[in-house]
Amino acid sequence: MVGLATVFGAGGGTSSYEEVENSDLIVLWGSNARAAHPIFFHHVLRALERGAKLIVVDPRRTESAAFGDLWLGIDVGTDIALSNTIAQEIIANDLQDHAFVANATENFEEYAESVAEWTLERGEEVTRVPAEVIREVAHLYAQADRAMICWTLGITEHHTAVDNVLALINLGLLTGHVGKYGSGLNPLRGQNNVQGGGDMGAIPNKLPGFQDIVEDPDARARFEAAWGRPIIPRYGWHLTDMFHAMDRGELTAIYCIGENPVSSEADATHATPLLENLDTLIVQDIVMTKTAEIADVILPASNAAFESDGTVTNSERRVQRVRKALDPPGEAKDDIWIIAELARRLGYDWGDLTAYDAWEELRSLSPMHANMSWGLIEERGGVQWPCNDEFPDGAQFLHARLWAFDDPARQGRKAPFSVVVDDPPVDLLSEEYPIRLTTGRRLESFNTGVQTAGYTSPLRRPEAVELSAADAEALGVVEGERVLVSSRRGEVEAPVHISSALRQGLAFMTLHFPDEVETNRLTIEAADPKSGTAEFKATAIRIDKLLAEVP
Repeated sequence: MVGLATVFGAGGGTSSYEEVENSDLIVLWGSNARAAHPIFFHHVLRALERGAKLIVVDPRRTESAAFGDLWLGIDVGTDIALSNTIAQEIIANDLQDHAFVANATENFEEYAESVAEWTLERGEEVTRVPAEVIREVAHLYAQADRAMICWTLGITEHHTAVDNVLALINLGLLTGHVGKYGSGLNPLRGQNNVQGGGDMGAIPNKLPGFQDIVEDPDARARFEAAWGRPIIPRYGWHLTDMFHAMDRGELTAIYCIGENPVSSEADATHATPLLENLDTLIVQDIVMTKTAEIADVILPASNAAFESDGTVTNSERRVQRVRKALDPPGEAKDDIWIIAELARRLGYDWGDLTAYDAWEELRSLSPMHANMSWGLIEERGGVQWPCNDEFPDGAQFLHARLWAFDDPARQGRKAPFSVVVDDPPVDLLSEEYPIRLTTGRRLESFNTGVQTAGYTSPLRRPEAVELSAADAEALGVVEGERVLVSSRRGEVEAPVHISSALRQGLAFMTLHFPDEVETNRLTIEAADPKSGTAEFKATAIRIDKLLAEVP
């Protein structure tokens, strides 16, 4: 969200799913959408049936890459290098959209100078993608009538997360592939309603509606009037900051709602003791997570999908209604009821608060939601923000105003190019740790396995460390053999799975089954300073055979 908000003012994907189907070229960059976003990938398949081309940029030859016209198997952590090389090839061949760059962007000259050194040969040397393939991608993307770049955690789970996103945005600005139907820059969110959480202000530097808590005094004034309390113009801590604050003894209490950091936080050998040693840990969740197991207080919540009313916002900015179908079991309560009851016991009586009440307050305070009434959402089956006087029915795609070169209403606002510098992963490979571990998801499971790990299915296979056949042979291990996987932070045992998706020197694991293999005992807590996202995608590891026990 930070990269898009930096350039365009709001952290939302610029396009709709319908446009994906009508695009001419789709670039999935750091996204195995076939496994991680299968519903979205159906829209991609419809585009391919129409004749669109698909380019997949990913260190692994993923399930998505199997459908692609081109697969760019980059080295982990070289996304900026690849983007800058593509940009240099476009500029060197005068393929940029000159009118768009001149009228809708700024800082182009500095950007062009910064990528000038990224020749095809240098790009190949750093990324290991053949120069001729980089050249082909650059020309296809620049010359397509409609093209979009879609990304997810393969871009954002790096210590350069925001710069990675800015690098992709640069390509969209360079070619004019933003602000018009069928072209765009689209993050695919990592979990259900991540977009909605950001929209509602669940990020440390924004109020609801992506209004800056420091730099927007008018927004602060609106919220202060509505809430009857001053809002301190100060940015809060993101998740990584919170763990650093715990380490310093500055943060001693956590109220954790719908999150499982014991299983999901990087460098678990460091993070978990910090959570265990808090003065107070409150967990509000629908199941007994590993984090709930160490909590001081557990507040059993209803399932937001089936047992409560509200809204959810997906990756195309579409706000949809969620309707209660079942009563929650036992003592479980609706999240809104729990929060309102907690407020009442702290001396603030909000009355019989409902999801509708919360939504109406949001509309009064967030300009981009102002006209998005409950009735309109119901009538249309979902509405894409912004929905205001300018877009009374919502906006299918964003930033069309960039193309209104002579429109005085644009008030000279332009989208800036960003100079971004290639920066390798923090966890360097070495003789002791020679293999690069990257993490991701599988189609049949979800996140830390809270809701999916316990089921049985022919699709479900145990957690494993996936290796190339060449690495397995070099290590002297076979399919299913248990090995010791070690990093500079910890070690785990896991069975081997030999995968044709991997080339030599690259391994893959998921975070789905912490009861079987605690993958995050290996990962590094190094994080992007702007977004706070840890570098889950780039861990240096070694793999050793386990010695047979002596009888």
